Amino acid sequence: MEDKELSVSVELIKDYEFKVTFDESLPELLMDEPPPLGSGNGPSASKVLSAAIGNCLSASLLFCLYKIRVKTKSMKTTVKTKMVRNERKRLRVGSSHVIITLSFDPEGQSRLGRCMDLFEDYCIVTQSIRGGIDVSVEVQDEQGNVIYDSREKHE
Repeated sequence: MEDKELSVSVELIKDYEFKVTFDESLPELLMDEPPPLGSGNGPSASKVLSAAIGNCLSASLLFCLYKIRVKTKSMKTTVKTKMVRNERKRLRVGSSHVIITLSFDPEGQSRLGRCMDLFEDYCIVTQSIRGGIDVSVEVQDEQGNVIYDSREKHE
Protein backbone atom coordinates (compact mmCIF):
# COMPACT_ATOMS: atom_id res chain seq x y z
CA MET A 1 0.00 0.00 0.00
CA GLU A 2 1.33 3.42 -0.85
CA ASP A 3 1.81 6.12 1.77
CA LYS A 4 -1.02 8.60 2.25
CA GLU A 5 -0.98 12.13 3.52
CA LEU A 6 -3.87 13.56 5.52
CA SER A 7 -4.52 17.28 5.76
CA VAL A 8 -6.46 18.89 8.60
CA SER A 9 -6.87 22.62 9.12
CA VAL A 10 -7.02 24.11 12.64
CA GLU A 11 -8.07 27.77 12.84
CA LEU A 12 -8.32 29.98 15.92
CA ILE A 13 -11.82 31.37 16.48
CA LYS A 14 -11.34 33.12 19.84
CA ASP A 15 -9.70 32.51 23.20
CA TYR A 16 -8.89 28.75 23.12
CA GLU A 17 -11.60 27.78 20.63
CA PHE A 18 -10.46 26.32 17.34
CA LYS A 19 -12.36 25.28 14.24
CA VAL A 20 -11.07 22.01 12.78
CA THR A 21 -11.75 21.37 9.12
CA PHE A 22 -11.10 17.89 7.74
CA ASP A 23 -12.22 18.30 4.13
CA GLU A 24 -15.20 19.70 2.29
CA SER A 25 -17.37 16.60 2.80
CA LEU A 26 -17.11 16.41 6.61
CA PRO A 27 -18.61 18.73 9.21
CA GLU A 28 -16.29 21.03 11.10
CA LEU A 29 -15.31 20.22 14.67
CA LEU A 30 -15.13 22.84 17.39
CA MET A 31 -12.37 22.19 19.92
CA ASP A 32 -11.80 24.12 23.13
CA GLU A 33 -9.88 23.81 26.36
CA PRO A 34 -11.81 23.36 29.60
CA PRO A 35 -11.99 26.22 32.11
CA PRO A 36 -10.07 28.08 33.40
CA LEU A 37 -8.21 28.40 30.05
CA GLY A 38 -11.12 27.96 27.68
CA SER A 39 -14.88 27.77 27.92
CA GLY A 40 -15.22 24.03 27.33
CA ASN A 41 -17.39 24.59 24.23
CA GLY A 42 -15.87 21.56 22.54
CA PRO A 43 -13.60 18.64 23.29
CA SER A 44 -9.95 19.27 24.16
CA ALA A 45 -7.12 17.73 22.14
CA SER A 46 -6.65 15.05 24.84
CA LYS A 47 -10.32 14.07 24.56
CA VAL A 48 -10.12 13.91 20.78
CA LEU A 49 -7.02 11.71 21.08
CA SER A 50 -8.93 9.40 23.45
CA ALA A 51 -11.84 9.29 21.00
CA ALA A 52 -9.45 8.48 18.15
CA ILE A 53 -7.96 5.58 20.12
CA GLY A 54 -11.41 4.19 20.95
CA ASN A 55 -12.80 4.66 17.47
CA CYS A 56 -9.80 3.10 15.76
CA LEU A 57 -9.77 0.02 18.00
CA SER A 58 -13.56 -0.38 17.69
CA ALA A 59 -13.47 -0.11 13.89
CA SER A 60 -10.56 -2.53 13.67
CA LEU A 61 -12.33 -5.11 15.84
CA LEU A 62 -15.62 -4.64 13.99
CA PHE A 63 -13.90 -5.13 10.63
CA CYS A 64 -12.41 -8.41 11.84
CA LEU A 65 -15.75 -9.58 13.25
CA TYR A 66 -17.42 -8.87 9.89
CA LYS A 67 -14.69 -10.84 8.12
CA ILE A 68 -15.25 -13.94 10.28
CA ARG A 69 -19.04 -13.48 10.06
CA VAL A 70 -19.73 -12.88 13.74
CA LYS A 71 -22.98 -10.94 13.95
CA THR A 72 -22.42 -8.00 16.24
CA LYS A 73 -25.58 -6.77 17.94
CA SER A 74 -23.94 -3.85 19.71
CA MET A 75 -20.56 -2.41 20.61
CA LYS A 76 -19.74 0.26 23.17
CA THR A 77 -16.22 1.50 23.80
CA THR A 78 -15.07 3.45 26.83
CA VAL A 79 -11.64 5.05 26.93
CA LYS A 80 -10.25 6.09 30.32
CA THR A 81 -7.25 8.35 29.84
CA LYS A 82 -4.98 9.33 32.72
CA MET A 83 -3.39 12.74 32.66
CA VAL A 84 -0.07 12.86 34.54
CA ARG A 85 2.70 15.36 35.22
CA ASN A 86 6.16 14.64 33.88
CA GLU A 87 9.43 15.35 35.71
CA ARG A 88 9.18 19.01 34.64
CA LYS A 89 5.61 19.19 36.00
CA ARG A 90 4.13 19.45 32.48
CA LEU A 91 0.76 17.79 31.96
CA ARG A 92 0.89 14.78 29.62
CA VAL A 93 -1.30 11.92 28.46
CA GLY A 94 0.04 9.13 30.65
CA SER A 95 -2.02 6.14 29.63
CA SER A 96 -5.32 5.06 28.17
CA HIS A 97 -7.35 2.00 29.13
CA VAL A 98 -9.89 0.91 26.54
CA ILE A 99 -12.87 -1.28 27.35
CA ILE A 100 -14.86 -2.58 24.40
CA THR A 101 -18.17 -4.20 25.32
CA LEU A 102 -19.67 -6.46 22.65
CA SER A 103 -23.02 -8.12 22.20
CA PHE A 104 -22.89 -10.85 19.57
CA ASP A 105 -24.65 -14.04 18.56
CA PRO A 106 -23.47 -16.88 20.86
CA GLU A 107 -22.55 -19.16 17.95
CA GLY A 108 -19.80 -16.68 17.04
CA GLN A 109 -17.99 -17.17 20.38
CA SER A 110 -15.82 -20.00 19.05
CA ARG A 111 -14.57 -17.84 16.14
CA LEU A 112 -13.50 -14.80 18.20
CA GLY A 113 -9.95 -15.98 18.99
CA ARG A 114 -8.38 -14.97 15.68
CA CYS A 115 -9.81 -11.44 15.91
CA MET A 116 -8.60 -11.06 19.47
CA ASP A 117 -5.10 -11.92 18.26
CA LEU A 118 -5.16 -9.47 15.34
CA PHE A 119 -7.39 -6.42 15.75
CA GLU A 120 -5.05 -4.27 17.86
CA ASP A 121 -2.23 -4.61 15.36
CA TYR A 122 -4.43 -3.14 12.60
CA CYS A 123 -5.42 -0.05 14.60
CA ILE A 124 -3.37 2.75 13.03
CA VAL A 125 -3.80 5.22 15.89
CA THR A 126 -3.06 2.90 18.81
CA GLN A 127 -0.02 1.33 17.21
CA SER A 128 1.30 4.76 16.22
CA ILE A 129 1.16 6.23 19.72
CA ARG A 130 2.12 3.16 21.77
CA GLY A 131 5.76 4.19 21.72
CA GLY A 132 4.93 7.12 23.99
CA ILE A 133 1.61 6.33 25.62
CA ASP A 134 0.69 3.10 27.36
CA VAL A 135 -2.57 1.80 25.87
CA SER A 136 -4.23 -1.28 27.35
CA VAL A 137 -7.24 -2.92 25.72
CA GLU A 138 -9.94 -5.12 27.16
CA VAL A 139 -12.83 -6.75 25.29
CA GLN A 140 -15.78 -8.05 27.26
CA ASP A 141 -19.21 -9.44 26.51
CA GLU A 142 -22.39 -7.70 27.59
CA GLN A 143 -22.35 -9.60 30.91
CA GLY A 144 -18.91 -8.18 31.69
CA ASN A 145 -16.98 -11.39 31.05
CA VAL A 146 -13.49 -10.55 29.77
CA ILE A 147 -12.85 -12.10 26.36
CA TYR A 148 -9.50 -10.42 25.76
CA ASP A 149 -7.04 -8.39 27.82
CA SER A 150 -3.94 -6.97 26.12
CA ARG A 151 -2.16 -6.74 29.48
CA GLU A 152 -2.09 -10.55 29.61
CA LYS A 153 -0.74 -10.69 26.07
CA HIS A 154 2.18 -8.37 26.84
CA GLU A 155 3.24 -9.82 30.22
